[in-house]
Amino acid sequence: MTERRGLLIILSSPSGAGKSTLAKRLRAWDPSIRFSVSATTRAPRSGEVDGTDYKFTAESDFKSAVASGEMLEHAHVFGNFYGSPKGPVQTAIDAGEDVLFDIDWQGAQQIRNSVLGQHTLSIFLLPPSIIELRRRLENRGQDDAETISRRMMKSWDEISHWDGYDHVLINDNLDMTEERLKTIITATRLRRIQQPSLTDHVRKLQTEFEEQS
Repeated sequence: MTERRGLLIILSSPSGAGKSTLAKRLRAWDPSIRFSVSATTRAPRSGEVDGTDYKFTAESDFKSAVASGEMLEHAHVFGNFYGSPKGPVQTAIDAGEDVLFDIDWQGAQQIRNSVLGQHTLSIFLLPPSIIELRRRLENRGQDDAETISRRMMKSWDEISHWDGYDHVLINDNLDMTEERLKTIITATRLRRIQQPSLTDHVRKLQTEFEEQS
């Protein structure tokens, strides 16, 4: 039996609020945290590696996996399907490894309602302001003006679901937010349900107590 069960760490935010940067920092802090590799039906972008960045999947195969219950969560975003395969996540948490998810509120809700829901830790990141959110999207230089406008329109829908998360942080200072995330994760790893070995330890204490009686 492992000393502890792994966590499904869900990190959500509107695009540009910092979740990708903070996800990378968390993995640098603790390399044992695994990043959940999502399956997607979209085409690979330049430099993306299948199985590392995403598991690029045909739409028919993706839909078949959803129908057979092989996806923890899935969504249709900007014309493409995205989802988190259940098998690798189950294996990881059984081995005591944490799995990090960079997903939206819909995916977070599906995971919390899944068979692994009791092992989730969900965190939502809010931007300090809408003006700052747009500035960050523009400064990334990854999207054209039309895409940025679509992301901004979608951002309020994302933000409106902030109260469905275990923890909510305003990311107005990246370093401070990172430290708060580390504190939250460290504490949640000590939840009773994450420590299956506690039952055996308490039984051992009970035996010792009875022997002393």
